[in-house]
Order: sequence, then structure tokens, then C-alpha cells
Amino acid sequence: MAICNPSDLKAQLQPGARLMGLDVGTKTIGLALSDTRLSIASPLRTIARKRFREDAADLFMEITKHQVAALVVGLPIAMDGTEGPRCQSVRQFTKNLLELYDLPIAFWDERLSTAAVTRGMLEADLSRKRRAEIVDKSAAAYILQGLLDRLSHLDVVACDPKGPTL
Repeated sequence: MAICNPSDLKAQLQPGARLMGLDVGTKTIGLALSDTRLSIASPLRTIARKRFREDAADLFMEITKHQVAALVVGLPIAMDGTEGPRCQSVRQFTKNLLELYDLPIAFWDERLSTAAVTRGMLEADLSRKRRAEIVDKSAAAYILQGLLDRLSHLDVVACDPKGPTL
């Protein structure tokens, strides 16, 4: 399966399918999982990065276990909208995954996801240790929730030709 437009992702899914969000970092991969109604994202776990094959095996175990139908990968676009080395690294990681596992994959702009999640944890007065334990999987949930919100907005617009009412 190829990389697809995030807005087209839902049309490729069977009813009851789940999405998995990924926050791919250099040291960890944060994972999040949607519910089967594609409305809520929840943090799942954090994979400590090793070699690509080991990372992929851990990821595929979770994909199979949770019957994931597609992946949403956070793309670390710079604040000015450009793509730097981190984007290239994430795109290569995704390309390598596609060579091993056939799933629809959509990229989602992850700008400020970690900052937003960290700010929320600071407001909740979580310790530094606790924040470090959950920041990556929470960022993955933030990324996935952004896409889920976009998909639900598209459903509202599709149902009402006049668009959503405020």
C-alpha cells in the first residue's frame, strides 16, 4: 500500500478499523491507538529504538495485536513549513516499513506536538521522570487525534452541504 492523503484515509478503511499514530524519534517511537469509531486517540506505548528490523518487529507486533488497519506518522515539519533532515529520516523510516508491511500510511504535521503535550503535563504537575516516561506516546496520541479530528470534520461537511454550523 502506498502513502496516502490523510483526508482519503478513511475511505480505505473497513468499519471498525483502528488507526495507529507514530511519533518517530531518534531514540524512541511513541505509539498511540484510535478507538474503532475513529474518534479518540489514546497513548499506547513507547518503543526504545534499536536497529530498524527490531523496531519494525516491535511495531508489527502491536499492529497485529490491535488489528490496526493504517498508520498515521507524525512528520516533523519546521516552523517555516520546510522539511529538514528529521523529515527525511521519518520518510525513510516509513518507506522501509512499507517494504516490510503492506498498510496504508498517512503523514500528519506534528509541529509543536511534543511542546503541547509537555505543556499539558507541566500544568498537571507531573514529575520530570513521569513526563519522560510518557511524552513520546502522548505526542503520538496528539498527532493521531489531530488526524481523527480532521476526518470527523470531513464527515460533518460531507453530511451537510452547507458545512458545519457554529
